[in-house]
Amino acid sequence: MHADLLFTGGPVLTPEGRTATAVAVTGDRITAVGHTEVHALAGPRTEVVDLAGRLLLPGFQDAHVHPVPAGLELSRCDLTGATTAEATVAAVRAYAEARPEAEWILGGGWSMEAFAGGTPSKELLDAVVPDRPVYLPNRDHHGAWVNSRALELAGIDRRTPDPADGRIERDASGEPGGTLQEGAMHLVGRLTPAAGPAERLAALLDAQQRLHALGITAWQDALVGDFLGMDDPAPAYLAAVADGSLTARVVGALWWDRERGAEQIPELVEKRHALSRGGFRAGTVKLMLDGVAENHTAALLDPYLDRCGCATAERGRSFIDPGRLPGYVTALDALGFQCHFHALGDRAVRDALDAIEAARAANGPSDTRPHLAHLQVVHPDDVPRFARLGATANIQPLWAAHEPQMDELTIPFLGAERAARQYPFASLQRSGARLAAGSDWPVSSPDPLQGIHVAVNRVEPGRTGPVFVPGERLGLADALTAYTAGSAHVNHLDGVDGGGRVAAGALADLVVLDRDPFAGPPEAIAGTTVARTYVGGACVYTTE
Repeated sequence: MHADLLFTGGPVLTPEGRTATAVAVTGDRITAVGHTEVHALAGPRTEVVDLAGRLLLPGFQDAHVHPVPAGLELSRCDLTGATTAEATVAAVRAYAEARPEAEWILGGGWSMEAFAGGTPSKELLDAVVPDRPVYLPNRDHHGAWVNSRALELAGIDRRTPDPADGRIERDASGEPGGTLQEGAMHLVGRLTPAAGPAERLAALLDAQQRLHALGITAWQDALVGDFLGMDDPAPAYLAAVADGSLTARVVGALWWDRERGAEQIPELVEKRHALSRGGFRAGTVKLMLDGVAENHTAALLDPYLDRCGCATAERGRSFIDPGRLPGYVTALDALGFQCHFHALGDRAVRDALDAIEAARAANGPSDTRPHLAHLQVVHPDDVPRFARLGATANIQPLWAAHEPQMDELTIPFLGAERAARQYPFASLQRSGARLAAGSDWPVSSPDPLQGIHVAVNRVEPGRTGPVFVPGERLGLADALTAYTAGSAHVNHLDGVDGGGRVAAGALADLVVLDRDPFAGPPEAIAGTTVARTYVGGACVYTTE
């Protein structure tokens, strides 16, 4: 039988390394991997792709991403390109002036380091949008910037208490300052108008095309449900499945409502059944255990420091009761759910591992494949537990570099010892842990090659030293594996006939790069781009 598609003339990244130069595809499967002998499968209707020395590898898979919110932000007041307070305010002004009919000014992506202490004031927004409410989550999406009109509509004043899972930043007089942290975001976010079905579907399809252009063939949507005013992406996925426009393979992580307990589990079972259709499966539950280090809500074993280097009374937030978490995880695991933990601080990481250990003890071995995302600070005692418990380390490599948010809002408050333990990629790998990788887009760029650059160099693309915790750098092959086979494992898209690898019988989810990054220096990895992306043997993106 002749192949439908034949790649030849360049290195092919297989599980054994760059050990082949030709790949044949028939239908949605890889049918042969080798060298010139594979050419015999070419027939009169075979499409032949000349790699011309470029690297062919498995499709990238993002193990932690939010495509629908990202697509919506791109269509709204997108502040991701602004790096100063002045530029950010100017962008808000321009957006609002161009849309006088908009009831709310929505969008987000502003950088905390652009503002003193990472907390912009309501007065900055009042000066450019005095008459309409403004709600703008920051780049991390763990805080929101609002104006006086939004605070007024929400009834937030000096007498409003902080919610249990959040904080209202206040000025010196005790008045709300304009920044809402974590659960306090919902005080205003719940009032914002929801995006309509057509807008959500358009956002998904825009995001999908952008991800395909970056070589991404599958992903895990890290939040399917309602949370802090964010639009539930589930209807958009179902609409895309129904009309055939969903070309990626997607796993949805159902949101665990942290204000409720085990009584929500039957609802999650119903959602898994109702939402799993076509290329979208909803067999994962997302448990958000803590916040982020920049606003001191990441859960730490030892206290944060103050600006003078002295210990404070703050150890961050546990959004889910650590005493009840093992019971929740054990029940979910028994029902076949995968648990996807947001665990950024070392206390949250330990809580997640303790819960997985309890599930293993109660249920025995399973193939639920729990994974912990973010892992900014991991206590050395917990590093070897990942491999022992079969828990995957889901890393976001772009964060592991020196930049203002790290150097000004994080390191001083962690202290030298903990700062030197941040994002321990190599330590986890050496301990035998499986690594998966993702972006958390729109928090950071969804480009896997940018993330791989940082995983290998521990320096942001386009910059030179200092290297961030150099002992935690990964090799290029290991970083690529995290974004392919590692994430495929997390997404249950591996195995004999799955994806994440170039091998006969595997899904033909493939990427052609514009070069072979192994042939150049590590410092040039970020210059690599995607030339072609295939899902199931069908080309979903090409520059040619």
